[in-house]
Amino acid sequence: MPRFTLDEVRTQTYKAKDAWWTVFLVDPLAGRLVVGVANRTAITPNQITWGAFFLGLGSAAAFLMAEWPWLLVGAALYHLSFVLDCMDGKIARLKGTGTVLGGWLDYVFDRIRVLTCALALMWGQFQASGEATYLVLGVVVVFLDMLRYVDALQVAKVRRQMRRQLDEALGVTREQEQGDEQQEIDLQQNFRSRFGWYILVRDWLRDHRIRAHLVSGIEFQMAVFIVGPVTGQIVAVTMATAALLLLFELAIMFKLWMSSRDFTRALARIRQAEKQLP
Repeated sequence: MPRFTLDEVRTQTYKAKDAWWTVFLVDPLAGRLVVGVANRTAITPNQITWGAFFLGLGSAAAFLMAEWPWLLVGAALYHLSFVLDCMDGKIARLKGTGTVLGGWLDYVFDRIRVLTCALALMWGQFQASGEATYLVLGVVVVFLDMLRYVDALQVAKVRRQMRRQLDEALGVTREQEQGDEQQEIDLQQNFRSRFGWYILVRDWLRDHRIRAHLVSGIEFQMAVFIVGPVTGQIVAVTMATAALLLLFELAIMFKLWMSSRDFTRALARIRQAEKQLP
């Protein structure tokens, strides 16, 4: 059995950019656990995915109890569940054992975990306090989690479509484009020209492996299921991070809209140049 080091785990499995919660509060533990699991056991990524799922269900059961000591237990179980959730992908990349089924399980179990924990947390608080606000927040949490992940998939899809159309217009394949950097068309030129300060901030965050989307689905989940229960400020924390999540989603949509304008102009220039060819 090959012996993996922590440096190998970092270089081969850590994402180039990730959520700040993952970078600072998950990877330091998950990376070390991956070394032990990969070197000393035959546990598969799918088995870890199932383990993360059951810990998530345990977190939901604790949240349902509603009392503060149980909220602490639920928050701890949720964090451990997320640590395992990060470990399965790392081990899959490290050993080359990732599967399509594993990716599907990971995604589906993530959504089920958020759904069950949101319903359990907010229903438990509603039962304990009688405040209908918690029921509304339960719906809000589930909706925003769905919105974030659907939006992320669609934004990536639109960007790929724009790049593919430019490739076709230029008459080059993806491989040829990668071999000729002069063929790459900048689809963020308009955004960069207006928000130069953002580029400086983004580059600094990137140097520290942190993505510029500072309040994404991960930070939202951790605020709702860890920070809120631990501090006893579930309503305030959920509402504040929900607002921040929506703000960052709007920023992504705005950036995509500006990229689409660059895309339209670039495509028009290419077609105009084609008409001028002899």
